[in-house]
Amino acid sequence: MSAVRHAPSRRFVALAALLSLALSACAQTEAAISPFSETAHAESSPFGREPVLLVATTRKSLGDREPFFGPDRGTGLSFAEARLSPPGRGVVAATVGSDWRVVGVNNRTSTNAARAFGEAATGRDVLLYVHGYNETFESAARSAGQLSHALKFQGRTALFTWPSGGKLFDYGYDRESALWSREGFVQALRALVANPTVGRIHIVAHSMGTFLTLEGLRELRDSADVSSQIGSIVFASPDIDIDAFEQTVSRLGPLAQRMTLIIDPDDRALAISSRIAGGVARAGAAERSRLEALGVRVADTSGRGWSMLRHDLFLTDSEVTQVVRRAMDRTGS
Repeated sequence: MSAVRHAPSRRFVALAALLSLALSACAQTEAAISPFSETAHAESSPFGREPVLLVATTRKSLGDREPFFGPDRGTGLSFAEARLSPPGRGVVAATVGSDWRVVGVNNRTSTNAARAFGEAATGRDVLLYVHGYNETFESAARSAGQLSHALKFQGRTALFTWPSGGKLFDYGYDRESALWSREGFVQALRALVANPTVGRIHIVAHSMGTFLTLEGLRELRDSADVSSQIGSIVFASPDIDIDAFEQTVSRLGPLAQRMTLIIDPDDRALAISSRIAGGVARAGAAERSRLEALGVRVADTSGRGWSMLRHDLFLTDSEVTQVVRRAMDRTGS
């Protein structure tokens, strides 16, 4: 099922043009300093030794044609296993900025996809990564792999990927796709919980992916099984209306106490998002005291890192990555 995408407004085009310039400069800077691009250390983590990613997705499958899953909406939840290659492997002239790559997708199924996803995680803790706005399937998979490798996560690494358009002008389409994917996310999370051999489920959501995750958790807030099995919930640069965030978190009960927010008042991507939203502040750039009043932990990254946008320091700055590690350790990993 494909969604109709309308032409962006002039206001959004102007804002996105500024964002595009910042992104291009940012990509060059971060490629040179990324702590995840050192091939020699790829095998130093469980994911580096076995780079297979469990994938639950609401994207439309492209079959065996790369990039395997596209920007359009599928007919429901699908499951797959993505094989990744560590930085530099198989590349003739690897550069410092070379990255993890998706080299293949196996075991695709849309029949009982949630159950297949849950059963694939048998016997392990799970790191579930939910990507943000302007992400392709491959870029989301790379981020999930990079994060797991940096954390040296000992369980299974999973990705929930929703149909982001993967373009700067698709902000509206992405937001609607994230909301549309809520049921698929709920199915995937319930399937993990239903597997009695799965240990702790740690959720890391980035940017607009935090909006989707929060919507799913709100739907599951009365499930005792979900509450008991979820470990840490980390929202990195959450692109959520602060008023809506307060309203929802205040109703999550014990789940709110497992939340850690990585925020930055100088996050330029969230500043643009706020302007698109009519000037309403985003949770990822809100006042720390306002967030802590909700009972969540807050890590303010002001002044850290070299990112121009300051929107993905949890992936590009090793000390910020450790915020995720500590959140997992507090709830058992």
